[in-house]
Amino acid sequence: MACILPQTKSAAVNPLKSSQPLGAALAYLGVDGAIPLFHGSQGCTSFALVLFVRHFKEAIPLQTTAMDAVATILGGAGNLEEALLNIKTRAKPKLIGICTTALVETRGENFEGDLVNIKLERAEELAGTEVVLASTPDFDGAIEEGWAKAVTSMIEGITTPGGRPRDLKKIAILPGWHLTVADIELLRETVESFGLKPVILPDVSGSLDGTVPDDRWVPTTYGGTKVEEIRELGTCFQAVAIGEHMRTAAAALQAKTGVPYVLFEQLVGLKAIDRFMTMLAMIAGNPVPPAVRRRRAQLQDALLDGHFYFGGKRIAIAAEPDHLFQLATFFKGMGAEIVAAVSTTGTSCILQKVPADAVQVGDLSDLETMARHAGGDLIVTHSHGRQAAERLGVPLMRVGFPIFDRLGSQHKKTILYEGARNFLFEAANIFQSNCRRPSPEALNPLQDMEAKNDGRQTSFTRH
Repeated sequence: MACILPQTKSAAVNPLKSSQPLGAALAYLGVDGAIPLFHGSQGCTSFALVLFVRHFKEAIPLQTTAMDAVATILGGAGNLEEALLNIKTRAKPKLIGICTTALVETRGENFEGDLVNIKLERAEELAGTEVVLASTPDFDGAIEEGWAKAVTSMIEGITTPGGRPRDLKKIAILPGWHLTVADIELLRETVESFGLKPVILPDVSGSLDGTVPDDRWVPTTYGGTKVEEIRELGTCFQAVAIGEHMRTAAAALQAKTGVPYVLFEQLVGLKAIDRFMTMLAMIAGNPVPPAVRRRRAQLQDALLDGHFYFGGKRIAIAAEPDHLFQLATFFKGMGAEIVAAVSTTGTSCILQKVPADAVQVGDLSDLETMARHAGGDLIVTHSHGRQAAERLGVPLMRVGFPIFDRLGSQHKKTILYEGARNFLFEAANIFQSNCRRPSPEALNPLQDMEAKNDGRQTSFTRH
């Protein structure tokens, strides 16, 4: 069990985490015809927009209530109402997802009450558009918490409550924020290969996969989970949550509709993937498809071929709690040692399961210090860790968010048999390309003894 070390610094030297509202907005972007709305100042929204655009290289429909000094003092209910009506009139979205920021959270406004009043008073103008709200202050949590709160808000605000007739072939999948566009596409294809019908919430693979509409401008998200599918989640036979932070959303779905859920902490280890495939086969009542069996055999061969490059390697990782657990579990399973583990927050219970002696809640400067002290062979974090890797002279493996200095990061598969194999190859190739070949002198077992003898002879000569 890892020891959780709390953050002790009063300021982040090289920030690791991104804010809760950014994570919530990312979840809302996975719904078809949606627009995330930041309830705060324009500056809060612009920073998140820059990160999104640099990471995905796509147009991001992100809006703001544009709180000014007067609204901050007197209250932002008027700005919120005006923003909702303007967005509805101009973009006609199917969903508006409100993400609160530190500016309005610090003032302590009653957002839920304001939204209820706006919906009642402006019911006719807002007809046809679902409006949900997630309380996501910047000063607490990070992407992981914001994503989970947004998914929970959509389930609680849109899904039809009560027991419903269930489709035995329909399953709800609640992916964690750390799954890439390619991961979610792979999830869908795998579930469908068993003859099942997946409903993925949120589905960023449909909205942030680089697809461009033909001959028209779409002011909202284009693709993703449909609002009607969210409303009908109660007809699913089973729900699957991926990542500990999705437990709250899965529990909310079960409490509202009675749909049971199963939680997978990660889908990169062979045992975990086998468990996932076995569950799908049991629900479908069909054997595992030959194509999936072939992918498993390919992963086994890759594990055999690649484990030579991981043995004894010292890995330093900085990521969100569930992503940190997934990455550390993979490297530990390959025979590497986790010498530095840094997370954004210390509230997730998954951190205790990270295969490391301790998990430091901190920033990238903490990662750099720990890696320098322990002598790391590989830095694993997002693009903001590149300066630390350069100073240490250690290669960087880019994962998570944001990755803005490489193309195609969202199209990398990192889970299930195929994704685990690709991730293994990428890490092994980094080790190969940065291999430090020993010199003939270093291979001489008598080198140290000869050096000591030379030193003694020199001292005798002086006397």
